[in-house]
Amino acid sequence: MTSPSLKQLIKEFLDHLEIERNCSLATKRNYKSYLNRFLEFSKIKTADDLEIEVVRKYRLWLNRQENQRKEPLNKSTQNYYLIALRSFLKYLAKRDIKALAPEKIELAKMPDRQVTFLEGEDLERFLEAPLKSKEPPIIQKRDKAILELLFSTGLRVSELANLTQDQINLKKDDFTVRGKGSKLRLVFLSNQAKYWLKQYLDARQDASLALFVRHDRAANKSNDTKHLTPRSIQRLVQYYAKSVGITKRITPHVLRHSYATDLLTSGADIRSVQSLLGHASITTTQIYTHITNQQLKDVYNAFHARKRGRPKKDKGVDDKS
Repeated sequence: MTSPSLKQLIKEFLDHLEIERNCSLATKRNYKSYLNRFLEFSKIKTADDLEIEVVRKYRLWLNRQENQRKEPLNKSTQNYYLIALRSFLKYLAKRDIKALAPEKIELAKMPDRQVTFLEGEDLERFLEAPLKSKEPPIIQKRDKAILELLFSTGLRVSELANLTQDQINLKKDDFTVRGKGSKLRLVFLSNQAKYWLKQYLDARQDASLALFVRHDRAANKSNDTKHLTPRSIQRLVQYYAKSVGITKRITPHVLRHSYATDLLTSGADIRSVQSLLGHASITTTQIYTHITNQQLKDVYNAFHARKRGRPKKDKGVDDKS
């Protein structure tokens, strides 16, 4: 019996991602792109040919590739290609198809990631920005509700854009959202978020079930009330950050970082933050450990340095030699 070609096995793996793993079509499309790139490079035809030396040459080739801006591919992008290949090999192992062991593929070492977040006066000015804009009142209320909801819940922008009115009961302090990998998690609403959501929904006169919709002239004229897209939400977040003079680039994900930062600095443990963010692995949440590291100086001063007290004045020593 002839062994299936590597191309056929990849096709079956992609179907497996969609059906058994319940991955999104976007994830399937990305994995297809990464694995086809490997096929084009390696020119191998069967799983038997997939050996460690092929992977070594592939990693070297990836490291020498450039992105659209003619810059070298960063390590995280290179890892996307390797993760796709490793996942494919795990699939082959489960099917008892002879190939390279997935654990043989090591990911590129990533530099420590610097997390951007808002706090203090910058955060307050940013959250108040929609109410000081020249937008129509309904847009002010909508955008204020969006900013408060992002900071209150730590939602991903795609999760927020997909919310419907029937998901949220404003008489309760929490609701369930479907996140990455179609996993459900509980998120919590602040009083501010609940208040501005009610203000916005009470001002709505359309029949759309979407939680956040367009209110521009084109939408009103065509009577076509469409939900806001993730890109639209990204643009409005950046607009309000610039409007209050914040120079660093602010995105919905920065508000997710701000949410996690606020939890940690208020005393939340890393495991709880992992659950609230919907991270599958604690490793992902550990990018926020720099927040607790900032508190180490206070711990040091409170529990160690104070024992030494202030340095004594040097009274001088007579040199009698």
